[in-house]
Amino acid sequence: MSAIHPVILCGGSGTRLWPVSRKVVPKPFLPLVSEQTLFEQAVGRVAGDDRFAPPMVVAGAAHADLITAQLGDMPGARLVIEPAAKNTAPAIALAAALLPEDAVMLVCPSDHHIADSAAFRAAALAAAALAREDHLVSFGIAADRPETGYGYLRRGEPLAGGYAIRQFVEKPDLARAQAYLASGEYSWNGGIFAFRAGHLLAELAAHRPGMARLVAEAVAGGREDGARFHPAPEPFAAIEGDSIDYAVMENTARAAMVPADMGWSDIGNWAALADALVGEADASGNVARGRVDLAACRNVFATSDGPRISAVGLEGVCIVVSGGEVLVTTREGAQAVGKLPGAVNQ
Repeated sequence: MSAIHPVILCGGSGTRLWPVSRKVVPKPFLPLVSEQTLFEQAVGRVAGDDRFAPPMVVAGAAHADLITAQLGDMPGARLVIEPAAKNTAPAIALAAALLPEDAVMLVCPSDHHIADSAAFRAAALAAAALAREDHLVSFGIAADRPETGYGYLRRGEPLAGGYAIRQFVEKPDLARAQAYLASGEYSWNGGIFAFRAGHLLAELAAHRPGMARLVAEAVAGGREDGARFHPAPEPFAAIEGDSIDYAVMENTARAAMVPADMGWSDIGNWAALADALVGEADASGNVARGRVDLAACRNVFATSDGPRISAVGLEGVCIVVSGGEVLVTTREGAQAVGKLPGAVNQ
């Protein structure tokens, strides 16, 4: 059986984790959950396992040197430099065009946390088996709460190792999220996929022919630079960007999902990071990093890179001190941090 080809996407800016995540060194390249960065964790999940080929990383030029440094001297790793940010469909199509037609790609975001790597690899193998049969496969993340910040996948007919996808559902309101959780038919759409490269490109050509043509031109006119590949910038710049969900997954008749219960988090904001660090919490649910003193507080997340944080009598608050900036938000408000002037005007 041929090896699975990990494709790691490094396109996010991580502004909801400002002020720690910044344009120069954004979220994927920070050690948020452990001593390893999220990108290093993504690479490490499949490293040293001969069922997986060396990774292909797709990223912008601004972070190419960061990626090279964090990859180290990993043999066989490749870096595809996007000439412009065009969302996930063109990024994935670039990788597909650079792989053999029958290669199975495992598409992973670079900035997610997965606590159970063995469960991740098991789901990847199940997804690859379906991809070899020309299903376009999404990981269906086990939903453990009525989350309104994620899209959902509704399970259809059983398949070997997974299910057909009956329905893609946008981010719901709380009442619908509660109903989805109670039904047991829905999983979170975690943005992790498996495709056969040639079939993915055929589906893209069917549903987004202009994008498929321009990606092919960008690859044909591109150039190699050691382990780096630079697509031709002119055709790539002409692409009308779109996500892989909208461009392909919601249009194909071959969408499938594999269930994955693997301690997943997208670390999408400070409250999500606090949840991922629950193992560090004290008896009152507080997580403190750096010089932090908390008195009579509950469910407070506080982190400082220098100045002391002192808080009394707070509940459900995140306090972040980093690089001369101070952020204070409720857990509920954490989703809006990326819209603050400090995050936007970097």
